[in-house]
Amino acid sequence: MEDEVVIASSSIEAGIGCWGLRSGAEHLRYRSCASPPHGLVSVAGRFLASSQLRDSSSSSGSVLFWSWNKPQVEVKSFPAEAINPLACNTDGTYIVGGGVSGHIYLWEVATGRLLKKWHGHYRPVTCLVFSNDQSLLISGSEDGTVRVWSLLMIFDEEGQQRVGHLYEYSFTGHALPVTDIVTGYGGSNAIILSSSLDRTCKIWSLARGTLLRNIVFPSIIDAVALDPGEHVFYAGGRDGKIYIAELNAQTTSNNHNNNNYGLHIIGTLSDQSKAICSLGFALDGYQLVVGSEDGMVRVWDTKTRNIIRVFKHAKGPVNNIVVMRQPAALYPRTAGNNNNNQGPMARRHVALPPPLEKYSSIDEHSELNAFITPRSNSYDAPTYTTLQSMNNQINELQQHGSSGASEMELERLKLDCKRSMQMVQQWKKMYQNLNQFCVGELLNGEADETNLML
Repeated sequence: MEDEVVIASSSIEAGIGCWGLRSGAEHLRYRSCASPPHGLVSVAGRFLASSQLRDSSSSSGSVLFWSWNKPQVEVKSFPAEAINPLACNTDGTYIVGGGVSGHIYLWEVATGRLLKKWHGHYRPVTCLVFSNDQSLLISGSEDGTVRVWSLLMIFDEEGQQRVGHLYEYSFTGHALPVTDIVTGYGGSNAIILSSSLDRTCKIWSLARGTLLRNIVFPSIIDAVALDPGEHVFYAGGRDGKIYIAELNAQTTSNNHNNNNYGLHIIGTLSDQSKAICSLGFALDGYQLVVGSEDGMVRVWDTKTRNIIRVFKHAKGPVNNIVVMRQPAALYPRTAGNNNNNQGPMARRHVALPPPLEKYSSIDEHSELNAFITPRSNSYDAPTYTTLQSMNNQINELQQHGSSGASEMELERLKLDCKRSMQMVQQWKKMYQNLNQFCVGELLNGEADETNLML
């Protein structure tokens, strides 16, 4: 069984706690962190990033980076406005932040460049999450909307002009601010689960763009977690209960009459703690890690419905929980390293990327800002990079001489760049063909209707 770590942060100045899920030992306490909900991420397991909101009345904010083996902040970024949620794709090439103005910012991690900024919502952004295939970004806001963004459409200005808006879907079912969002498996065919201050959780279909189910809870729900099998989900309430709700149960009057909590709610996990602020599943799919308002982190066994471990974080609310494989930098040094011959599991320092840009330095007239690079293994998820970043790597290699290794790397980068441009052209051609087909079908349908009328 792989080692996992539990990472937690709070809205008060309590730092970031990091514990071994199995051992219960605290690895390190990262200092100087007061994060908003959904403001803590692990960037592809390489380092930690967190947005900061020191003062709710201030319009400024910051994003901080920590390496795994140092408690001090190593990189500080100061975006154009205060950032609430953060998200990053699986490979850690993008970081996305949601601003208090409703704008969404997309940065390239390697260079810190601000690749895109767009108006996502009318009120502050509260949640950001990528779909499991990394092709979609889902955002929630205080305006009660949940919006779905295609990463391809974000950089396709011609496509935006044709449809008149940037988002794929805009779900408007919540009456109050959205508090949390999770997605299932299946990419563009997955489900989206959202919670809100209106005491509801809603299940949306990405394939149909419709509401599948609305579940009303006895308490405000601030955090949700989806069972990996997608049979049930867990909803953390401000009354201290973790409600268990069915995703696919049939709606019958008998179910409602025999239930003390409401339709589709089949049980609870409760130990009389204070409000539940954050939830996260371990990799095994049955250990549920819960952060609460009393500053404690509890690990529940969802099979036995018992608490199996407790971590103490701080006096304030634990509003962020991240559960992940233990990074190599957190493993202890191996024995016999007196001569600096450290083993593969030794703690090692990883250089962090530069700060995130406050304003974009990308040329607005550039033909292509970002694309999906192909992979040799078709089973891997797509990665996202920029053409400008790739060209910078080529120039850097050319400046560092012409050794055999550099020449091989240079040829590889040029080949990747060529393949990527060919793929972009293929996408454009496929899109044009699909558009012509749809228009033809529409015209043929109208002609058939006219003939029937005649």
